[in-house]
Amino acid sequence: MSNKEVYKKTLVFSLHRLLFSVICIVVVGALAVFGFVLLDKLTDKGLIGLGIGVVLGIIIVAVLAHFIAYTYSAGQIAMMTRAVTEGTLPDDVYGEGKKIVKERFVTVAGFYAATSLIKGIFNQIGNGITNLGGAIGGDTGRSIGSAISIGIQVVVGFLCDCCLGWVFYRKDKGAVKATIEGAGIFFKTGTALIKNLGRIFGIGLASFVAIGGAFTGLFYLILSQFPDAFRSLSNEIVEALSSEGETVSNWITNPTNLTLIAAAILGIVLWSIIHGTFIRPFILVGVLRNFMEAGLKKAPTEEDYEKLEKVSGKFAKLRKEEGGA
Repeated sequence: MSNKEVYKKTLVFSLHRLLFSVICIVVVGALAVFGFVLLDKLTDKGLIGLGIGVVLGIIIVAVLAHFIAYTYSAGQIAMMTRAVTEGTLPDDVYGEGKKIVKERFVTVAGFYAATSLIKGIFNQIGNGITNLGGAIGGDTGRSIGSAISIGIQVVVGFLCDCCLGWVFYRKDKGAVKATIEGAGIFFKTGTALIKNLGRIFGIGLASFVAIGGAFTGLFYLILSQFPDAFRSLSNEIVEALSSEGETVSNWITNPTNLTLIAAAILGIVLWSIIHGTFIRPFILVGVLRNFMEAGLKKAPTEEDYEKLEKVSGKFAKLRKEEGGA
């Protein structure tokens, strides 16, 4: 099956995730507006109410995402993995994906625990690059190192998805051991995956500019129809900062600029949802295919694991806890 065919057949998971994301946005937005209006009417402290509403909404969404959203991603990755390793998919892709995730629930749950450790490994490496840049080039070097670290984090997101695919593929192993193998594959065959970087960052940047920019403009036009709300918000910010003895920037408190900031935030949120729903899965199919092919052709050896342990104490600790998996 081609990457395009795999993408189209597994898009059903993305559409379910999109619906869930829309519901989450509505919940956060409704609570934010409710909090602002309620406290603005009762105590003239609408900004505090806005913050409380947003925080409460984020908490609710985080709980829902933990129990619901990940099943869509896991099911999609499970089906992508089957497609790129076996070349076929069942007629009921969505039903089969849910079934696999349910069957491997304990393993998948264990994978997410292992993933936090894998992210820690790469964070450790990224911090090392930043510190090295600072030692060599001062602030400029540190800035370059930080940029590289940010890029690493983007790649780590794809790596974690690939590791989850490897977890589904290696049914004979536990989640942590399969994840350790996945990290070993990445380091052993990194050159085979480098060709995906252009796709990851190129398509990502293009979608950010095009989609994020378009939605920012659209939201600005919409929000501009409510100048009184942003004047009220501006006054709240001025009062809050003044009471704390903070210097108030005219640029930040300008209602027009606040409207633009709000539009940009909403535009970025919508971009992240659309990118994650429709564009990132297309990129992931190619990355996952290369990852699985590399892992099947060149399985990591003990020597590869030992090299990785030298650059990451967390990885060494993880392997030790798994008995040298």
